[in-house]
Amino acid sequence: MEKKRILAVVTNQATYGTSPHRTGLWIGELVHFHAGVRQAGFEVDLVSLEGGPVPLDPRSTRMADKAVRDHMNDPVFMSSLDRTAKAADVDPARYSAIFYTGGHGVMWDFPSNSALQQAACEIYENGGVVSSVCHDACGLLDITLSDGSSLVDGRTVTGFSTAEERVAMVKKRVPFVLEDELRKRGAHYVRNTIPMTPFATADGRLVTGQNPYSTKAVTAKIIETLHHL
Repeated sequence: MEKKRILAVVTNQATYGTSPHRTGLWIGELVHFHAGVRQAGFEVDLVSLEGGPVPLDPRSTRMADKAVRDHMNDPVFMSSLDRTAKAADVDPARYSAIFYTGGHGVMWDFPSNSALQQAACEIYENGGVVSSVCHDACGLLDITLSDGSSLVDGRTVTGFSTAEERVAMVKKRVPFVLEDELRKRGAHYVRNTIPMTPFATADGRLVTGQNPYSTKAVTAKIIETLHHL
């Protein structure tokens, strides 16, 4: 395991299922994570399920802050989104952490991907960190450890809440409700009382953030956790 290398997972899904409504990577989540961990001395490799280009959620680009705009104007950063590695080709032994990032598109391609699940399992069982923000906690739902237990069973986690789906006005478009699914897997789901405000939690080496506004908070907890390994 390379102590200074993190695998960041992004979506290839450009729409809400078969509907024409566009989604994709919520770019601010990746940018704020990427900037934070690189400043802390970590390298980041991008991976998606299919490899290649990553669609951007149009709402996330319209809501871009200065950091996001600066990254979108950086040809090196943007070219990395056009040539992501394929999940099945990744060597988990190289990474000290995996971070699931994305947007609503992840609800279609993250939960069922066995390559991602295996990568996360290996990183975790090698003593690394498994982490997510917002909807990307759906990538944690079906991670099974080598002893047959669920990664999230009995663990304190957060992710995009049902109330926040209503605020975002997309609850009827999503294939499932993340908060409910985490609880079904035995997770102790927690959230901030005020929707769309920063909240992150760490349960050992499992680190999660609630919504896009939580990315800086969850990134700080990831860095803190990695520094204590």
